[in-house]
Amino acid sequence: MLGQLNLDFGKIAPNIPYILGGIQVTLLFTLLSALFGFALAIVLSFFKVSTFKPLRWFADVYTSIFRGTPLILQLALIYFATPQLTGYPISGLQAGVITFALNSAAYSSETIRGGILAVDKGQREAAQTLGVGYPMMMKDIILPQAFKNILPALVNDSIALLKDSALVSTVGALDVMRRAQIVAAEKFIYFEPLLLAGVIYYVLVMGLTLFARRFERRMRRSD
Repeated sequence: MLGQLNLDFGKIAPNIPYILGGIQVTLLFTLLSALFGFALAIVLSFFKVSTFKPLRWFADVYTSIFRGTPLILQLALIYFATPQLTGYPISGLQAGVITFALNSAAYSSETIRGGILAVDKGQREAAQTLGVGYPMMMKDIILPQAFKNILPALVNDSIALLKDSALVSTVGALDVMRRAQIVAAEKFIYFEPLLLAGVIYYVLVMGLTLFARRFERRMRRSD
């Protein structure tokens, strides 16, 4: 079967280190996007459970915009429109981090909101009775319990972020996907470098999945 497909990985062997070099860019992009997106998601989730209606409206409109438009459109707008609006160009990696952070925040905020509301209301009432302030109550009582409940969902969001990171190749970021495309264009062969890129993404996703499972089991043992 392989002979019929006429595969020859020897043609791209000298370029394999170049493609592997994109792993650092992919992981850096995923980490930064996840961190900024998670921080913004927490703020949005607070807005969504707030009794102040303008904050709830803002969070709901924000979520509807980023969940209701294609991710690649958001990426293109930020990459191409930012220089037009500000007069300062940004790199593909910067545009990708901004876009994915804003987008992932919209989805993760819904997950965190659900986790917060799932915590027994009696604990809030008990904290308020004891005079615990709202910020302290959320930090020390509500959020730790909510995060344990929503950890699997947050892990799924991170895995989706890692896979979708290949989209930054469309704006020139030298991630795994972009480097595979460059090698493919130089060698005039596409299956081998793209297949290698697929294997790299698969290994990264499986590694993240195994790490998350071990972390989740450790958290359960600590209960």
